[in-house]
Amino acid sequence: MTADTQWMQEAINLAKQAGEAGEVPVGAVVVKNGQIVGRGKNGPIGLHDPTAHAEVMAIRDAAQTLGNYRLEDCTLYVTLEPCTMCAGAVVNARLSSVVYGASEPRTGAAGSVLDVFANASLNHQTKVTRGVMALECRELLKAFFKPKRINANPLREDALRPPDEWFDELPDYPWQAHYVADLATLNGLRMHYLDENPSVCNAQQLTYLCLHGNPAWSYLYRKMIPVFTQQGQRVVAPDLIGFGKSDKLKKPTAHTFEFHRQVLLEFIESLNLRNIVLVVQDWGGILGLTLPMAMPERFVGLLAMNTTLRTGETALSDGFLSWRAWCKDKPDFDVGQLFARGNQHLSSAEAMAYNRPFTDKGHRAALHAFPQMVPEHANSPGADISRQAAEFWRHDWRGQSLMAIGMQDPVLGEPVMRDLHKTIRNCPEPLRLAEAGHFVQEHGQSIAEAAIQYYKLPNS
Repeated sequence: MTADTQWMQEAINLAKQAGEAGEVPVGAVVVKNGQIVGRGKNGPIGLHDPTAHAEVMAIRDAAQTLGNYRLEDCTLYVTLEPCTMCAGAVVNARLSSVVYGASEPRTGAAGSVLDVFANASLNHQTKVTRGVMALECRELLKAFFKPKRINANPLREDALRPPDEWFDELPDYPWQAHYVADLATLNGLRMHYLDENPSVCNAQQLTYLCLHGNPAWSYLYRKMIPVFTQQGQRVVAPDLIGFGKSDKLKKPTAHTFEFHRQVLLEFIESLNLRNIVLVVQDWGGILGLTLPMAMPERFVGLLAMNTTLRTGETALSDGFLSWRAWCKDKPDFDVGQLFARGNQHLSSAEAMAYNRPFTDKGHRAALHAFPQMVPEHANSPGADISRQAAEFWRHDWRGQSLMAIGMQDPVLGEPVMRDLHKTIRNCPEPLRLAEAGHFVQEHGQSIAEAAIQYYKLPNS
């Protein structure tokens, strides 16, 4: 056993004590000259103290033991990556080094969201060691939160709910699940969404609203979300009903264009999203492009990738007709294989992640419904509202726009996107990704980086 694992085990023991007391299980020790001089465990709930994080408690204890508010030549061992408050306390205490176990992708300030310790302009520099006994530390947190994730919303008789276990150990998808069930149109259905950086409330924050298509879910945005959040921006990524971690309607006929559109409108209002950059692809655009005209004051930007507005005024492309016929002939197609076919870089674990929402065949009704729901004729459901949306984008849109085209897409590739480009007012020349196919987000890091440079709030 190394010294790092020895001291981290002591921190884990304290984390277990915190968990037994009903606190989030995080523990910390401060070590100097091979001796523990400070111990701490999470206690904000029991102590009624929002600053009573394990790191702060251990630092306080060490300062009392050593009789000095400077903790030079000391090392802090903590089971979870420090937040901004705790990282600041470490710097102020002049600790020489920090060793942590599990990363914290939502609030971590040692490299996940921010990196306080990498700021060379601070008056003290602290060495950081990451990932010591990370698995053990992470398992403590998973065991603590799993019972709390059980949702009290009863399941409707006409729906199915995917078990949490289907989504365990997804590669590169560390984000906390959120659920909403009280929207009028949901009528008790439970919809899952990601919401990263929701508490960073400032006038300069954008909200990237990422809408997926069929047969994808929010996992598709895993390469773009970190780029946005690392810049302090908010990201909201819902799973449409029938997809991802959201409830699944049993019958394909229960899915309609208007139902899904209305759910999204109510969802935006429920979270009171503002300064929205609408990020869409596939059905995310077929639905999402009809939203801003209903609430234009909430939207400041559009990022469109391999999608379309279906107004019923032009015939469906041969590529789409082939896709729709293939779905009908092979209703139980392997979703993961579909993604892997056009994205050779995907690992087998990543490809399988796309299959997780459809582990049971009974959960595939949306996959059967959506190809048939694309508005084909002028009187098709959704066609009229899409025509109104097209007029909005041509004449009334005042936000910034950006397009990215996956050039290998046979269904919604460059010809379709060029038509959409003509519809969007003041849209610059699209980004062209030569290697990307239909699911452009699999090459989305460079697109997200371009978006960060491009989008600015009005009057900023």
